[in-house]
Amino acid sequence: MGYRLSKIYTRTGDKGTTGLGDGRRVDKDSARIEAIGTIDELNCLIGILITHSPPAEIEQLLTAIQHRLFDLGGELAMPGHNLMSDQSVTDLEQELDKLNENLPPLQEFILPAGNRLAASCHHARAVCRRAERRLTQLARDENEAVNQTGLKYLNRLSDLLFVIARVLARQDGGNEVYWRKDI
Repeated sequence: MGYRLSKIYTRTGDKGTTGLGDGRRVDKDSARIEAIGTIDELNCLIGILITHSPPAEIEQLLTAIQHRLFDLGGELAMPGHNLMSDQSVTDLEQELDKLNENLPPLQEFILPAGNRLAASCHHARAVCRRAERRLTQLARDENEAVNQTGLKYLNRLSDLLFVIARVLARQDGGNEVYWRKDI
């Protein structure tokens, strides 16, 4: 494979626009670029979570998620191209079910805490919800092509990140931190 970028700076964005894969230039604060940027931010947070050394099974899952998020960002950068499949949503659901089956039922709200891994995962979950909101906003524009699978993927991913945070909080004898109204 040849080089994709031979020069990192191009100066083409100096006036507040950026290029899409179809050759169009759009404002850097457009709904599409906001969605792409938030998905990129989420991918970065998942990368940080991986550096905190989660259990191998979760690390492998998070790495696969990073690849799908890159696909989703690429799909948005190339309007009309579909890189996300329904299978990617099904895969998340299967992982969610597998991880959730060993957790006790929720009886209280959980705070984004417990340990560094759990808190980092909750941070990624919160940004995932923002990415979902940004993509929903983009999808509402009738002039913008958005593969609905990406919306489903982000919705399931935020649920999965919540469950992963629960699992991580409980590792090594740890506990989840429950919300209490009396504090």
